Amino acid sequence: MFKNLIVYRLAPEWQPDVAAAEAALQAARFTPCGLTQPVSAGFVEPRGHDHGPLLELVGGQWLLKLQTESRLLPSAVVKRRVDELAQQIEQQTGRQPGKREKRELKDQATLELLPQAFTRQGATRIWIDPTARALMVDASSAKRAEDVVTLLTKALPGFGVRALQTTLSPAAAMAAWLLDGEAPAPFHLERECELKAPDEVRATVRYTRHHLDIDEVREHIKAGKQATKLALGWRGRVAFILTDTLQVKRIAFDDVVFESTKGSQTAPEEAFDADAAIATGELAPLVAELIEALDGELDESAGPAVPASSPATVQTLATAGDDSAPWD
Repeated sequence: MFKNLIVYRLAPEWQPDVAAAEAALQAARFTPCGLTQPVSAGFVEPRGHDHGPLLELVGGQWLLKLQTESRLLPSAVVKRRVDELAQQIEQQTGRQPGKREKRELKDQATLELLPQAFTRQGATRIWIDPTARALMVDASSAKRAEDVVTLLTKALPGFGVRALQTTLSPAAAMAAWLLDGEAPAPFHLERECELKAPDEVRATVRYTRHHLDIDEVREHIKAGKQATKLALGWRGRVAFILTDTLQVKRIAFDDVVFESTKGSQTAPEEAFDADAAIATGELAPLVAELIEALDGELDESAGPAVPASSPATVQTLATAGDDSAPWD
């Protein structure tokens, strides 16, 4: 199941082709880090079956999984080795290495130590809705999602997306809902929010497990604080946190949503399909109605595409933490 969603619009010129995409993804399949390779990123089987397809099609929805691996090399360990190498040079030559030589020693130390380093793996779930022309990335930060998009753009010929923008900004909408004490149907306020002052100090007020339809919250907004996070419920089926950057975080499905699959003796293959179909079937209309609650999209044809690949992408993904978990 998804825990977070960052939504993009697919570029109009990209036409989904399952067979072509699967073939392209095979060329970008994940391989573990080599002995002296600090990071690696690539696509793996969403079902977790070795040598299976890298693109799963469930109910018309595309499901992918990007995996990263990084070698954990603490800076203190590298520094200690650099100091040892510098001391050897000083003993042999009677001089201390300069800044440039120290940088070279750091590279040397890193190459020496990488084969001994432990590795850490993480994965990010990806969902493409061809009908809604949307890409959803299960990432906890915008930077991580952008890096995933970069790797997708590199892997799939012609693939491109643009950031989703709404007519009413999430911050303005959340402030209005808090002032009114209610969100527009089919959403409702839950019991958590974050308010921040727009000045340099960024004074922050957080409410947790607290009724939000109170004068105290309204006074903070009237005093100029901006709503940056707000807990919402949707149709009594899904709870989530909406952020001022239009991220949907901490998604939690009500027990009734997966009631039909609980306790069933279905095979793992069927369970994967059922859970994926239910999750995407709930979240697709939620996203659509959230956009509607924000007065619709600003301009579906406007906005630049997300930039193509950069050399730092794999490094960023590998060090950004683990947003993963298999479909469950």
